[in-house]
Amino acid sequence: MSMGRDGFVKKIAILGSTGSIGTQTLEIVRDNPDLQVVGLAAGANIDELERQVREFQPRLVSLRSEADCRELRMRLADMEVQVIPGMEGLLQIAEMEESEILVTAIVGMIGIRPTIAAINRKKDIALANKETLVTAGHIIMPLAAKMGVSILPVDSEHSAIFQSMQGENKDRVSRLLITASGGPFRGRTRQQLENVQPEDALKHPNWSMGNKITIDSATLVNKGLEVMEAKWLFDMDLDRIQVVVHPQSIIHSMVEYVDGGIMAQLGVPDMKLPIQYALFYPDRRPMDSGRVDFFKLGQLTFEKPDTETFRGLALAYRAAEAGGTLPTVFNAANEKAVALFLQKKITFLQIPELIERSMEQHKVIADPTVEQILETEASTYEYIKEKFGE
Repeated sequence: MSMGRDGFVKKIAILGSTGSIGTQTLEIVRDNPDLQVVGLAAGANIDELERQVREFQPRLVSLRSEADCRELRMRLADMEVQVIPGMEGLLQIAEMEESEILVTAIVGMIGIRPTIAAINRKKDIALANKETLVTAGHIIMPLAAKMGVSILPVDSEHSAIFQSMQGENKDRVSRLLITASGGPFRGRTRQQLENVQPEDALKHPNWSMGNKITIDSATLVNKGLEVMEAKWLFDMDLDRIQVVVHPQSIIHSMVEYVDGGIMAQLGVPDMKLPIQYALFYPDRRPMDSGRVDFFKLGQLTFEKPDTETFRGLALAYRAAEAGGTLPTVFNAANEKAVALFLQKKITFLQIPELIERSMEQHKVIADPTVEQILETEASTYEYIKEKFGE
């Protein structure tokens, strides 16, 4: 058995193990015998979680509801595993004494409290949950610094920036250049977008992802969330973070330094590389993934994002500049708007309209606590429910 860099097996826990990032993380565990899974949390996918428990044999697992946990306990009666429901389960997995790194691949603001709990127990965080930094970056980053833990980005763009800063003086960075594929509707006018359907928006040209993030990529909201995250992760002013449309998705992001030199991280569009980089940092492990064939590729192209047609990105900058609870409103309103669009209750172009209306009616709290962040999310949901009955 090959060993981790300290000569021991590295023990990890995963929140969101049945989703896209979670399942790919487990593929990496499968290929690296010096990784051991000690805790797994999922939402409601009992069948998949049961398969994962039988293969990876964690000590502690969690599902959202008590009923699902009862069902899972019955199915796993032949195994020594503890099954704990809801937030209590997430917190216990986050705080597991034996785990060294917590992979937060869970979707939504439900990820904030477990992330804080893990940091307080001095666990490194492999961060794939966008909402944590978008809404609570002002709490998370100072706490991580105080506890001496690393926040290792799993998002491909932030991982690219992180990789492009290795061996460099962070004080000599002049700009972060976050690349965007432009999504399936790149180049279309507002008029052409009036009648697009969810099935059209779910056809991403380069990446295979979950439904919500695929819609967020089509609206450019995803890129807006990434700008907000980058601000906190890399302690960077918003006017020094630029989005560049790069349709081939080969350059995952770039860092420009004060002398005009630019470092970029390139690779095929595959989330396993940033996940593995976070799990083994600062080591690089061999990986059986695709390789870029530059001769076949031929060219790399770049465009300015169309923020008038795809207003989600401009609204994200506006929310990030205001700060406080406004990024939470942006995130919560988008979550509900995407759900309404997927149910065909609103049109594609109504997604940014709904976000903007939610932001305009909100009274910003400047330095919110976790409770105030969660209350803001709930009140934004309530506002949209009143407007749309949802």
